[in-house]
Amino acid sequence: LSERQYWGSDLQLPKIPFEEILYNDESAYKWLCTLKKVGIVLLTGAATRQGELVKLGHRIGFLRLTFYGPTWQVQDKADANNVAYTTGKLCFHTDYPVLQHPPGVQLLHCIKQTATGGESEVVDGFSVSNKLKEQNPQAYQILSTTAVDYTDVGVDYCDFAVQCKQRIIDVDSRGQAVRINYNNATRDTVFDIPAEKVRPFYAALKEFDDLLNSAEHKFTYKLKPGDIVTFDNWRVLHGRQSYPSGSEVTRHLEGAYADWDVVMSRLRLLRKRVLNRD
Repeated sequence: LSERQYWGSDLQLPKIPFEEILYNDESAYKWLCTLKKVGIVLLTGAATRQGELVKLGHRIGFLRLTFYGPTWQVQDKADANNVAYTTGKLCFHTDYPVLQHPPGVQLLHCIKQTATGGESEVVDGFSVSNKLKEQNPQAYQILSTTAVDYTDVGVDYCDFAVQCKQRIIDVDSRGQAVRINYNNATRDTVFDIPAEKVRPFYAALKEFDDLLNSAEHKFTYKLKPGDIVTFDNWRVLHGRQSYPSGSEVTRHLEGAYADWDVVMSRLRLLRKRVLNRD
């Protein structure tokens, strides 16, 4: 499990039938192992109605409650309090860096898909971090040591006002990236670092962002109704291409989160079951 499989635009998106995950231990074990190693797995064949993610939550243990609720609906809303609830383009980001402990795993279930646009995009943040470290160690050092302010204020499941500091690239004692914390939509206007460090920071951030958006690293796909994409929110940055707005909702995803502690607990239990059965 410690061996990551890095990828770029050449990603062969792993796919497993949704029903197999729910009722077959070997398939569920394969899902969670692949999720840990590759960072993303597509589950196919779920019903096109709300509530399917709750079944996944029960399969692994439980979903994580956030200020957006146990699950949340991604669709165009007139009174949007989040850029995701519009038809506009979403740039690459990880969810919830504004929390001290961002959710480890994200689940997105496609219930309805627009005919034009709305393609999903993902990029392996660990692979890109390695590339940045290789070509510009100073930029990597800046992004892995500079504390960035994130803030989010609003009303959804309940009213909220959250703020924290995160390093865009969190590293372990060996300097290896272990979590990406990057979301420009919630990056605060406050940036309390010495003035002489501001330009170098933004130069480093631009280089990182350019790598994220390069054709070499990003993978584009389009969810079909019944698809559930599951991915490592600490590793995989995701985005969306824009799509036409209209009088009716043409694209509807249901989203949810889970913590890695819960996922890894289930993985270990499934491993015991599978090995004992063999």
